[in-house]
Amino acid sequence: MWPGQAMSLKVDEVLYDAQTEFQRLSIFRSRDGPWGNVMVLDGAIQLTDRDEFVYHEMMAHVPLLAHPCPKRVLIIGGGDGGVLREVLRHPEVEQCDLVDIDGAVIEQSKVFFPKIASGFANPRAHAMVGDGAAFVRDKESVYDVIIVDSSDPEGPASVLFGEEFYSNVKRCLKPNGIVCSQGESAWLHLKLIENMSSFLKEKMAFPSVKYGMIYIPTYPCGSIGCLIAAKDAATDVTIPVRSLPAEEVATLKYYSADVHKAAFALPAFARSLNA
Repeated sequence: MWPGQAMSLKVDEVLYDAQTEFQRLSIFRSRDGPWGNVMVLDGAIQLTDRDEFVYHEMMAHVPLLAHPCPKRVLIIGGGDGGVLREVLRHPEVEQCDLVDIDGAVIEQSKVFFPKIASGFANPRAHAMVGDGAAFVRDKESVYDVIIVDSSDPEGPASVLFGEEFYSNVKRCLKPNGIVCSQGESAWLHLKLIENMSSFLKEKMAFPSVKYGMIYIPTYPCGSIGCLIAAKDAATDVTIPVRSLPAEEVATLKYYSADVHKAAFALPAFARSLNA
């Protein structure tokens, strides 16, 4: 996925390392520097204690605050619980379902990342171990927002990047529904993002598709993105239409209304993504 480059952190103590049914899950502590505990899947950093809030806040709050009243939310993937934690900051959310194919990620997150995984104990959260692609096959007009918190399009997450999957996702969304997917880095995967954006617009017939840039130091090239599609052409995901309660806003470390809007102001080399 990242030819010719690598990201490395010093491993001071291995906390967990095992081959699950689907992938290699490793968790280690990095004491030199600010990173703390680090989760790695198949050799790729997924999160660290220091900067996890960046990705999780943006993946949750951008789509939810672009929706006027998100009551039902589905997270596909996201077994670490970070996006779930952020979704549950919204009092409008009555139920958040989470489906992750690898139960080991959920269980080890509870052990080694308890603050990130805190949302699993919330009564509005319904977490399941299973195939997210299969979960959306037989549902229609159920969810206001679907968040696809997947790893890269290789290995167990590859099925979450295809036509069948997004056809089912679109059917699962209510008429003014929004889907937000992990969108890769514009620095490394611009062509892939262009293809995914065109696919969602032309093949899947989403009338509005936008790419938001997210800056996070421990991801390749220090950035990742969220690719957001709306079923209603009148939905402008680049502007928040609500705000979180003041007590929740005070807990945020990255997201703000200004950051929300700025994420879609892309540099010249990527500007065509949001044309």
